[in-house]
Amino acid sequence: MEGKVIGTGPYRATKLWNETIKLFRGGMPLRRHWVHFRYYDCSFTGSEAVDFLHDLLRRNYNFGPEVTRYQTLQLLRKFLKAHVIEDIKGRHGTEDFEDNGHLYRFPTLSPLKSFPKRPVLRDRSDLPRLIRWDDYEELPEQENTAPMKSAVLSSDLWNKRHSVAIGDVHECKLIRRKEITAKQVDHIWKSLTMAHLQRVLGLKSLDGVLNPTHVNGKHIVHNVFSVNKAGIVVLDNKAEDMPYWVVSAMKCLANWPNGNDAKQPAYPGFERDVLKTVADYFQRLKEPLLTFHLYEVFVNILSLLQQQDVATEALQVSCLLLPPPNRRRLQLLLRLMARVCQNPHLPPLNDTINTRTLMVQMFSQCVLGSVDDMDLDELLATKLVTFMMEHHSTVFQVPSKLRRQVEEHLSHLKRVQIKYAGSDTDFSASPAFCKQISRVESEEQKVIGTQTPLQELLEGLIADKELPAKDKRKRLKQFQKMYPDVYHKRFPTEESKAAVIPEKAPRLKPHFMMLSLKNPFQPFQRSWSFRA
Repeated sequence: MEGKVIGTGPYRATKLWNETIKLFRGGMPLRRHWVHFRYYDCSFTGSEAVDFLHDLLRRNYNFGPEVTRYQTLQLLRKFLKAHVIEDIKGRHGTEDFEDNGHLYRFPTLSPLKSFPKRPVLRDRSDLPRLIRWDDYEELPEQENTAPMKSAVLSSDLWNKRHSVAIGDVHECKLIRRKEITAKQVDHIWKSLTMAHLQRVLGLKSLDGVLNPTHVNGKHIVHNVFSVNKAGIVVLDNKAEDMPYWVVSAMKCLANWPNGNDAKQPAYPGFERDVLKTVADYFQRLKEPLLTFHLYEVFVNILSLLQQQDVATEALQVSCLLLPPPNRRRLQLLLRLMARVCQNPHLPPLNDTINTRTLMVQMFSQCVLGSVDDMDLDELLATKLVTFMMEHHSTVFQVPSKLRRQVEEHLSHLKRVQIKYAGSDTDFSASPAFCKQISRVESEEQKVIGTQTPLQELLEGLIADKELPAKDKRKRLKQFQKMYPDVYHKRFPTEESKAAVIPEKAPRLKPHFMMLSLKNPFQPFQRSWSFRA
């Protein structure tokens, strides 16, 4: 029995708790047990409950094969305290569940938890508003300069860019944003990252999952750009980094047996002491590395783990929200866990369980946990940390689609744009840079607007003294071929052309005289003459 994957939502932990109870109550074998010459129907022993529930959790995708028997025992103790089960005398809450022959039974009352009241669903209002072109800045007027002239646009260009008929163009103005500040960049990254997260999680809203006030745009930007060649976050404030002795211990284990930089004596069990040093540091942190604020976000990702690509992208986006010191610690920890599990030269770190299970059990609750110590925290953390450890090289990459969206939006904000009065913003109180003109004036401007730049180009070509005469004549010939009207207007006669264009220098060419008929044996006479 594999069970079903619980859907995403802000109350997933409660749903998962209730679903687990239903599966346990519905499948746990019940029979008659004798104790002290007395029998109890519909009961089960503690060991039978551990055996059944352990097998159930390992085959259920919400938890997986990483669940240990000890974790199952811990869950049954929570069941007893929550009155999901009781001993045969009806006691619960004060007794401790034991993995032995003690008898237990299910109570008649419903042990399911009730769901907290849902907040009112807001229509994407929980996302920070993205900076738009409505948040414009007018072009500043330069001091001590002549007033800006009206824009001269040809009718073809006007129609092409604005798709409006000439003679029906409304009064408009040229606007753009000022230089985008670092604060605005942070805000854009925050807004687009949260929107991307909501989309990849498949939620209509982030209500109850993520509070926007707990998202810091500066953290996102830092996590994207302040990284080393290996993709590990680099901290500006070294005081926020892990102590040197912790980093040294992690390097020692990660590179075993060549990681002992301090050249300390490698006595038997040395590697276990080093691991304990690292574990003590992480287990004493005030909150999990994924933070309490982001607990619901990462719990929602658990239901996506069957879709590896989607789950990886969700983790990529979610990990961008972490404070840089937390992200750095998590990156280094997961990389250490993966290397330790894959190192064949490392001696066993525990006498009873394998290294992989040990690493997950030892550090899972340092990674994920809730402020209220939820009933399934340990099992959920085990599942998530196992996935993140296996994909640690990809879950900290920045999604290319998100990066592209931010770059395109920033590029859009930097563009100059024309706004029409009455469309999005009322510009009636501001001076206009474009005026409505008649069709006749438009045709006149079409001629003037296109010929003036060409005339200036021709004059600049004529006045260029550094251009060799040969190249100048060649370019003028090309200009004459492409723009004959402008060229003939400048040079109506050959005299006007000769006055400004250097003449072609005469070249000495040989020609041959004809043979004399009187003396056919007279050799050719070569003479030279000038030909233009």
